[in-house]
Amino acid sequence: MMDPKTAPTPADGLIIGMRDVGKHYAMGEGTITALTGVNLDVERGAFMAIMGPSGSGKSTLMNIIGLLDHSDEGSYLLEGIEVASLSDDQRSRLRNRTIGFVFQNFNLLPQASALRNVMLPLTYRPIPDAQRVMQAETALNRVGMSPRQLHRPWQLSGGERQRVAIARALVGEPAVILADEPTGNLDSHTGLDIIAILRELAQSGKCVIMVTHDTTLAKYADRIIRMLDGRIVVA
Repeated sequence: MMDPKTAPTPADGLIIGMRDVGKHYAMGEGTITALTGVNLDVERGAFMAIMGPSGSGKSTLMNIIGLLDHSDEGSYLLEGIEVASLSDDQRSRLRNRTIGFVFQNFNLLPQASALRNVMLPLTYRPIPDAQRVMQAETALNRVGMSPRQLHRPWQLSGGERQRVAIARALVGEPAVILADEPTGNLDSHTGLDIIAILRELAQSGKCVIMVTHDTTLAKYADRIIRMLDGRIVVA
């Protein structure tokens, strides 16, 4: 357990604080260690890239940060809350409130308009429909997609679909944006446009964490974390 004297709190400007985080998976009669001894602090407004070869642990780390998986050991504080102490329902509520996800394959509903896709994270929030629409329109405007808000994904270019996906990640005003290979299916010019949007989000106070294999794109981040064999080797 993290020493309370060193535990990050919102007042410290830290959004994420990890100490000695580990993750293990059963494989046959043995165990595979995906993460071991991970220590990581991330401040609000950070734009961070996570890099490493396949099997280095970066996806596992991303899933733990995003509350899609849990660690087996160590401490993880998100906005000053010890995640390990939460029930599944509490974790889901914290994830919905705090984390926004951007995926390489966009993960948009093909028959829903851009506006409806962006509204999805607000489905389980106890707010009026009119407010959901207003927040979705605001998020789409923020990424320059207001004129296309009634178009369906198949009517949009790859860059436009990723802008819609970013708007969906933003709509609930999360503190953290997790972007998993966000430019992987885009050409280089469009990819730079998406990176520019992510940088702007970080400058506005969001914590943006991006997994990427592209060293050129990673250079646009303020900080690069490199992983190898389940450990952070450069921070």
